[in-house]
Amino acid sequence: MQRREFITLLGGAATASLPCSRAVIAQQSSPKVFRVGFLGLPTADSLPKRPEAFRAGLRELGYREGRDFVIEYRWADGNYDRLPAC
Repeated sequence: MQRREFITLLGGAATASLPCSRAVIAQQSSPKVFRVGFLGLPTADSLPKRPEAFRAGLRELGYREGRDFVIEYRWADGNYDRLPAC
């Protein structure tokens, strides 16, 4: 057995014996769920149609909530200081 064949065999055996290598392959095949942030200045009760219109627009583009994306809502309740600085 030549040196290159031995190194290739040794590297392949080491990689195959790692338990995490199979888990990484399984994770790569699952679809990615995107996390979308929704920042609103007023209270959530003052503009009830705005978040629904946002979700409807994403549905029109072919995205499904829970499968393709998850929305996290944050409301400033009229207080500009609660919004992050840019």
